[in-house]
Amino acid sequence: MAEITEVTPDTFNALLSEPIPVLVDFWAPWCGPCRSLSPIVDELADDLAGRVKVAKCNVDENQDLAMKFGVMSIPTLVLLKGGKEVHRVVGAMPKARLAAEIEPKL
Repeated sequence: MAEITEVTPDTFNALLSEPIPVLVDFWAPWCGPCRSLSPIVDELADDLAGRVKVAKCNVDENQDLAMKFGVMSIPTLVLLKGGKEVHRVVGAMPKARLAAEIEPKL
């Protein structure tokens, strides 16, 4: 299983300097769509291991990071390359659709 990093203010800067793209899943434990998307993100992390690093950011615990990225609704997935946002996906979706959104941007 691919390693998924829990995002905190302390770990976030290290993510920005990753040599491969980073997919950050902004979520909250009370969010039903987030709970349904979480196992899909985990599967995608395995499928794309070595091509993308996956991180999860609990917006309740990291409100400053959510505000920094303009996260207005969750789940929101932000793909970062070289520390800059290159793509954003909002809302739950099937694995095939999420993969189709993310893979071409890698």
